[in-house]
Amino acid sequence: MKDAKLSRKTTPPRQAAFAKAMRHDMTGPERKLWKALRWRVPVEGTHFRRQVSLGPYIADFCSYGAKIVIEVDGDQHGTVQAGEQDAIRTAFMEAQGYRVLRFSNRDVMLHIDIVLDTIAAALSPPLTPPHKGEGKR
Repeated sequence: MKDAKLSRKTTPPRQAAFAKAMRHDMTGPERKLWKALRWRVPVEGTHFRRQVSLGPYIADFCSYGAKIVIEVDGDQHGTVQAGEQDAIRTAFMEAQGYRVLRFSNRDVMLHIDIVLDTIAAALSPPLTPPHKGEGKR
């Protein structure tokens, strides 16, 4: 079930309405991370959107340009069943080409700088090793 391009045009109206409602009813940790993403992660090409429909799922935050999804997980994600559902959801998003980063509510509320450093590291281009013969003198 890999769509070449997931967009609002392919989102069922009911799911779009639910995502819109979720944007207006964010949790405290989601609000804190949203503010931080907007003001403290100004990396070019990383415009984040909140409560984005991706296939049958709604991602907490998504950067289409950077192909990164950020999920903020509350206590309900701590069960075995929720972990299995999260793994299926993550696998779907990764199959669409997204990298999924998950943070707990606690980490967002108590360690926002570490969360932002992790996000910034994921947004940075990977370091490429020097070509043969480069870098040595």
